[in-house]
Amino acid sequence: MLTIHGVPISVHTRKVIVAAIEKQLPYRNEPVIPFKPPSGWDRLSPTGKIPVLSDGDFDLPDSSVICAYLERTHPRPPLYPTETPSHVRALWFEEYADGTMFREVIHGLFFQNVIRPNILGQTTDAAAVKAIEAEAMPRVFGYLESELKGEHLVGDRFSIADIAVISNLINYHYLGYRIDTRFPNLAAYFKTTLRRTSLATALEAERPAATGMGLDLSFVGDLAPAAA
Repeated sequence: MLTIHGVPISVHTRKVIVAAIEKQLPYRNEPVIPFKPPSGWDRLSPTGKIPVLSDGDFDLPDSSVICAYLERTHPRPPLYPTETPSHVRALWFEEYADGTMFREVIHGLFFQNVIRPNILGQTTDAAAVKAIEAEAMPRVFGYLESELKGEHLVGDRFSIADIAVISNLINYHYLGYRIDTRFPNLAAYFKTTLRRTSLATALEAERPAATGMGLDLSFVGDLAPAAA
């Protein structure tokens, strides 16, 4: 059985969990908080970040590398398009979500609103939060809004691009934010995709962790899973 190391409410840990669920792979989650890692964590994760995948005696860090590994070892159902233009476009959105979207919007908001006061015992930097809300968020969400042409980000099927973007949007909602009327395509996309079986299953599994951290779960409600 696969072991996915990392607290499940992490954007990147959730990405791996959803990929495993999509591929119907048995796994167990070993919660790890990078600010308080267990002994020997530097051996599993040289960067100190989460998640790490353990497959037997094979350990692999980094969510994008892990998802690529799962795709190679368990190619069905595919999470990466096969045609080259669509394949690289899915990789681009994965990178955009993991890099720009996470680093410039989600991580900063989560760090200021949750990690600083609740884990580090520090005061939230209100000015930093306002800057993200006024500058980074509209730019990042605006780009995604302009790229959404249908039910999925790439082509006509659910892919790694959707997993990476939706995982970030989940944490945005956990903080009490909602996608406002400037981004109607993104709001509809989030609402529809959130009902996918893999995402609804992952959210239900991480509910205790989210509740324990005092996160806003009102957007989840009682999700009735849609098509897988």
